[in-house]
This record gives sequence, C-alpha cells and structure tokens, in this order.
Amino acid sequence: MSHILATYARFPVTLVRGEGTRVWDDGGKEYLDFCSGIAVNTLGHSPKCLVDAITRQAATLIHCCNLYGIPQQEDLARVIVEDHVRIPGKVFFSNSGAESNDGLIKSARRFGHARPQPNGSPRYEILSFSQSFHGRTLGGISATGQDKVKEGFEPLPTGFRHLPFNDLAALEAAIAPETVAILLEPVQGEGGVIPATPEFLRGAKALCEKHDLLLLLDEVQVGFGRCGDTMAWREIAPEVEPDGISWAKGMGGGFPIGSFWLSDRTVDGGKTALSSLMGPGSHGTTYGGSPLACAASLAVLKEVLSDGIQQNVTERARQIRDTIAAWDHPLVTEVRGLGLLIGIGLDVSKMNIPEGKLPSIHLSALLLEAGLLAPPAGPHTLRLLPPLNVTETEVAQALELVRTSLDQCLSSPANPAGGVRG
Repeated sequence: MSHILATYARFPVTLVRGEGTRVWDDGGKEYLDFCSGIAVNTLGHSPKCLVDAITRQAATLIHCCNLYGIPQQEDLARVIVEDHVRIPGKVFFSNSGAESNDGLIKSARRFGHARPQPNGSPRYEILSFSQSFHGRTLGGISATGQDKVKEGFEPLPTGFRHLPFNDLAALEAAIAPETVAILLEPVQGEGGVIPATPEFLRGAKALCEKHDLLLLLDEVQVGFGRCGDTMAWREIAPEVEPDGISWAKGMGGGFPIGSFWLSDRTVDGGKTALSSLMGPGSHGTTYGGSPLACAASLAVLKEVLSDGIQQNVTERARQIRDTIAAWDHPLVTEVRGLGLLIGIGLDVSKMNIPEGKLPSIHLSALLLEAGLLAPPAGPHTLRLLPPLNVTETEVAQALELVRTSLDQCLSSPANPAGGVRG
C-alpha cells in the first residue's frame, strides 16, 4: 500500500535512471524522453555542467537564509536580467512556478495600491484567459482559466476574470476601473499549446499603456530557450516590453528553482521604479534562491546562451514540423507551438479509443509502451517537449514512434466512425 497522497493519475512506469535524452525504468526498459519532466530537463538528464555545478556548490554551502547576502543570487540575477531579459529590472527567487506567479499577483496588488482608482480605492483585478494555467496554489488556480482545477476549493480569492485568448476586442471591453494587470502565457502549454498571436501581444501591451496596467507574462513552461529565443515573448513580438515575468521549470534543468522579474521602469512620472514597490517585508521565502539552487540554474542558463543551443531548437523544431507535415496523417489536424514546445492536434472523430479514455492520454499510453515519453496537453493534443540539445537522430526515432502509434489509433474497419466511446 502506498503512503503517497493520490493527487496524480500516474502512467504505469517507475523511472530510476536518466542520461541525456533517455531514461530507464525499474525493469531496465529504455525510453526516449520527450516529456523532459514537463519542460524541466532543459539539457536532458544529468548533463555534466549541471552535475558539476551542484557537486561543487554542495561541498561548499547548500543553504543560507535570505537574511544574509548570497553571491550566487547576485550572479544568477545579473545573467537573467542582462543576458536573457535584456531589460533593466530586479529578480526574486522562489522554488516553483506557482510561487513565482503568486509573486506577480502580489506585485500587481501592490501596484494597484500605489496607482489606485480615481476615487482612491486600490485597483486589484487581474485579467487572464480561458485555458490558461498559472499553478495550483489558491492564487494560481484563481488566475487559471480552467474550471477543473478549481472544483472543490471554493470560495476562491476574488479579483480575477477570464477572457477568450487572442481576442483583443474582448480584452479591451473587459477593462474596468478596478483592473490592474493582464496576465498571460506567451504559449498556453497545459491549455493545448496555443501561442499568443503577435497582434494580441502587441495589443495587450498597448492597452496596458493606455490604461496604466501591468503586462505580466507567465513563462514558467516556455522561458529560457524552450521556444527558440531565451524569452518566449520575443519569438512572438520582440518589441513588446513586459512589466513582470515568472519562470521555473527549465531554469534549473531539473533542480527546483523559480523566479519572477519586475521592470525598473518608473510608475509615477519618474520617481518610483515598479521593482521598488516590493520592498523589505513585502515577500519572502525560506528556501528560494539558495546557493545550491542558484549555482545549478546559473550553469543551465549559461549553457542555454552558448553556441548552438538556440540554433538546435530552431532546426529540430523545423524537423518535427516538416516530418509530420510529410506524413499527411488523417489523425493530425495541425502542429502548434513555438520552438520545442510542440502540440500535435488530434482528430478524435477518426480515432478508435477504448471506453472511458481521453484521446491524448490514450496516445501517450501507447507511446509509453513503444518507448517514448510524451505527455498530453488537454484532451485533444499530444505534447512534445524534448531537451533543447536533442539530436536529429533522436527526433527521427521519436517521430517514427509517434507515427506508428497514431496508426494504431486509426479507426478499424469494424468501427469506421471512430470517436471516443463511452
């Protein structure tokens, strides 16, 4: 009997070892890993630069509380601000994406007190979008535009509204006197791998400038090279400058760390920086930004900037798209996403699915049996999230397994209508 709380519907495999783009289960079976811990293992499993950084730092200083200076935080923050974001600002280090998003939500509330409504009441409302995902804390699920993550946790914190994604007119119409920020994912990962359009991202920024709102970007799943550029929003609309960004997942390459960034831009005519509104006592964490976590992340983020990584993301993404297009497979409706965050849309009307199974989960299970880890993204999308240094050969091997498993899902002659039964 397991003593683990049953909050996960796990696939029937237990992984015990990983190296590069491959993992092995407790029975010795080998798999290609195109899940990467859900966009976490940026450089694959146990890359030398990460192992060496963790080993060196663990032998020196593992933890130091944030009452004292931590040089590894300063080094990592400088690399994030100067080399990745490339916009002046300040960074807070957390432990996860949900914590990072909670930090952005608190920052928006603080801004709403500093820049209140005309009647003096604080602004507090954050506009987010249908099918978004911003974490599983109470703040995160309140910001998330999916009802399934909220069920059984009511009453939730107020101050959030969810709008159609990529609908600029709906966004503009929704802005109210109490609105303080717009929160969006440049690419919705859990919601089906849906990128923001350039027009939508530019329009959201223009509305923020017009109404004195904050533009907050959740790059937890998409940041630090996953989508090509080190910042996903620059792949969509490079001229846009956000006010805040959250990260986690890939920034540690497998070691738990998160962070959020706030711009240094002034918010009151040149006197006060947005980043200065979160002063001493406004936010904190026990473990966030430990010397060990920062050393691990620094090794990963420097490698992301090295020669070849971003080019490889571009080339492997093209390989995936070109190969799937050449199949002209009847079950593939489209290929969505940016860089190596790829969503394969499924035509469920033509799929032969066991009773009670969701199409994407059924396909993921078939791929697992075939030796490929690839997670779903909603009921109708398969997600591919290989390490950023995945090779051409590994991509070809993985895609052949995808094609074969798609063939298995095609409706049989005895069931020509296909579809989900149940």
